[in-house]
Amino acid sequence: MTAEVKCLVWDLDDTLWDGTVLEGDRPVPFHEAVSALRTLDERGVLHAVASRGDRARALDHLIEQGLDGLFTLEEIGWGPKSEALRRIADTLGIGVDSVAFIDNDPLERAEVSAALPAVRTYPAEAAGSLAGLPEFRTGPVTEESRQRRLLYRREAERRRAKESYTGPPAEFLATLGLELAVRRADEHDLVRASELTVRTHQLNTTGRTYDLAELRALCDSPSHQVLVADLTDRFGAYGTVGLALTEHREDTSCLQLLLLSCRVMSRGVGPALIGHLVRDALATGRRPTAEFVPTEVNRVMLVNLRFSGFEVLSRTGDTLLLGYGSASPPPATTGPVRVVCR
Repeated sequence: MTAEVKCLVWDLDDTLWDGTVLEGDRPVPFHEAVSALRTLDERGVLHAVASRGDRARALDHLIEQGLDGLFTLEEIGWGPKSEALRRIADTLGIGVDSVAFIDNDPLERAEVSAALPAVRTYPAEAAGSLAGLPEFRTGPVTEESRQRRLLYRREAERRRAKESYTGPPAEFLATLGLELAVRRADEHDLVRASELTVRTHQLNTTGRTYDLAELRALCDSPSHQVLVADLTDRFGAYGTVGLALTEHREDTSCLQLLLLSCRVMSRGVGPALIGHLVRDALATGRRPTAEFVPTEVNRVMLVNLRFSGFEVLSRTGDTLLLGYGSASPPPATTGPVRVVCR
C-alpha cells in the first residue's frame, strides 16, 4: 500500500515559476504547477516551500502572484534542503515518510534522497501529473480536508503565542481553554473517520484501517461503540481529531483502535480521551482493556496507555493486550483538557 503524502514541499525558482527572483526576474508561475497546488490543496494535501534565495523577496513574489495563502510553511535560505524538509515535518508533526519534494535541480533532489530516503522526490516537469499519482489520491474530499491548510495556519498562531509566552509550558496549555467533545459517530462522520484511519500513523494504537461500509456496520453493531472527538480552544476549532473503536464483551470493554491527529500531539488529548473511555467502561461494570500493535512510529500511544494505568496482560503475535490496573476510575479532570460528552 502506498503511503499518502501529507505535505508537498516546493522549490520556487524554475520549479513553481519560470525564472529566478534574486536575479531581478518577475517570473510567471507555471500553469501546471498552480493547477497542482490548487487541486492537491482541495484534497487536503498541505504545501510548503524549501527554496534557495532571499526570503523577503521570495515571499513578496508569492504575494504578488496570489499564491502565498496556499503555503503552510516557508523555508527560504541557503542551508541544505534536507534540513529544511526535516524542520517542516517536525513543525507539522508528521513523519518524513509523509513528505514529498519537487525541485527542478537533480542535485537538490539527490541531496534530499541521500539524507532523507523516505521522502519522495519529483522533478519540476512532473508537476502536472502529481494529482494522478496514488500517493496523492487522498480518497473522498471532506469539508475537513478542504480546511486542513487553515487548521494548520491556526496552529501556527498557537505556536507563535506559545513562543511569546514566558511561563512554563503547562501553564500555557492551561490558557488555551482546551475542550474535547466526545460523541458517537453518525453517518456524517464516517468519511472523516475512515480518512483518519488511513492518514494517522504516529498516534495510532493498532494501525487498522476501515472503509465506510465497515464503519457503518460497526456503528450499527450493538456490541461495538464508535466515538469521534472534536477539539476546540481559544484560537478556534481543530476539527475532528480523534477516533475510538471499542468492542463491548461480557466482562471487558476492549479498545480495538484509538487514534489522534498528529496536530494534537502536545495538547494532552491522549490521556484525556483514554480517561473518558476508562470511566465509560467501568460505569458499565466492564474492565477496560486495549489492543496495541507496535510499529516503528506509534510507541507514544503505548506510553499514553501505560501512563493512564494500563498494564500488559498478554501478547499474541504482534498484538499486545493491555488491561486497566485499577477498579477506580481516573479523575474526570486531568491536565489542561476538559472532556464533554455530546
